Amino acid sequence: MSDDLGLWSVPLAILGGAIRVSTPFLFVSLGETITERSGRINLGLEGTLVFGAMSAYATAVLTASPWAGVAVAGLAGGAFGLLHGYICKFPRVNDVAIGIALMLFGTGLAFFFGKPFIQPPAPPLPAIPFGAWSDLPQVQAALRVNVLFLVGAALSVALWWGFRNTKAGLVLRVVGDSADAARALGYDVDRVRLVATALGGVLAGIGGSYLSLYYPGSWNEGISSGQGLMAVALVIFARWNPLACFGAALLFGGAGALGPALQSVGISQGYYLFYAAPYVLTLALLVATSSPDRVLAGAPGELSLSK
Repeated sequence: MSDDLGLWSVPLAILGGAIRVSTPFLFVSLGETITERSGRINLGLEGTLVFGAMSAYATAVLTASPWAGVAVAGLAGGAFGLLHGYICKFPRVNDVAIGIALMLFGTGLAFFFGKPFIQPPAPPLPAIPFGAWSDLPQVQAALRVNVLFLVGAALSVALWWGFRNTKAGLVLRVVGDSADAARALGYDVDRVRLVATALGGVLAGIGGSYLSLYYPGSWNEGISSGQGLMAVALVIFARWNPLACFGAALLFGGAGALGPALQSVGISQGYYLFYAAPYVLTLALLVATSSPDRVLAGAPGELSLSK
């Protein structure tokens, strides 16, 4: 099939792979952006992503409805977010430590409850065939876009606008920049952060549902490959900007699609190195954009990493 397009099949495969692979990154990074904008960091979203994948797949198997799976994954993610936010409101509780504990808790629960659902097939999420105009299967595959990707793209625009033009966005930013100023204005800091953490969990859970119900489209214990943790790094790289999160998610997705794209034209040397591209990119971007002499641009003032 690759002979129809020659080497052009590589960038086309990377484009299609970027769209497919980027969706979990996009949802988790948008959720973490909401959470961190409130001045709290949640490293537990890896566990939320995995549990969301399991709960979505199990629900889809039992109900024969992938959208029911997405809804349950969102609710499960919101529950994890509420738990994280509730624990973190107590004095002398460290956000990072609680996040790591909940990451292990979420993945452990997913592995325990998900064992009966490794084999049964589940109905997949629908996709829109934007490439139906072409007779080339490579074009059709690359432009077959899942509905959740479009939802995530629209959500990134909505959040970018909402942070700047709505009262809720302003309150979130005030709480994230200065808890004392927010309290002086009469806002309940703990409540705002609880809601923000819960919303972040909802989006991470939905991102997990994409993994199990579309790409790769199955449930197994290694389904995430650390995407939840990489998405936290993506938020820092995107400087807490939802629109930049969308672009960065596509970049990370393209890096993840590099190995399969090169294999499609017969380049198989360095197979495992190509699959490590997203992890190498994560390290490279964080090193390139960090500096010991200045605070991260755009970082909420209440985040521990900005102090």
